[in-house]
Amino acid sequence: MSGAVNRPGGFGGPGLRLLHEQDVLARIRGTEDKIADAITAFAGTMRFVYLHALWFTVWIVFNEGAFGQEAVWDPFPFGLLTMIVSLEAIFLSTFVMVSQNRQAARENVRADLDFETNVRSEVWSIHMGRALGVDPEEVERRVQELLAENRARMSGAAQAPE
Repeated sequence: MSGAVNRPGGFGGPGLRLLHEQDVLARIRGTEDKIADAITAFAGTMRFVYLHALWFTVWIVFNEGAFGQEAVWDPFPFGLLTMIVSLEAIFLSTFVMVSQNRQAARENVRADLDFETNVRSEVWSIHMGRALGVDPEEVERRVQELLAENRARMSGAAQAPE
């Protein structure tokens, strides 16, 4: 996975390249994704709700003849309004799904970077432990014991009667 960068501050020296989530995500985000995210972000606001409430109110007031019958272009039951709103719902749901797919891709990138960081940490820990004379098998045995205890507590809490 590219997107590895040398980081300043002594940690980005030769041979140590750290992946940054934003670098990876920026490369996988296209123009269509940016448009879908912008539309979805706007559609999820109260401004969007207020705008639609105003639009529906004006539409209905005009088409109920409040400004005369010559101002009516979509009489009750407002077939044109219904069609427009239905088409808008189709497109908005598509944009939401595109944004959800992008969110899933972001989560996958984060999981991959987390895994790489965990592997790097484990390798470093083993090497430092060996340099200090620590037995990695003994440490792993103790880690497994603690994990088992924690799982038992978690499953016990999940199964506890109400």
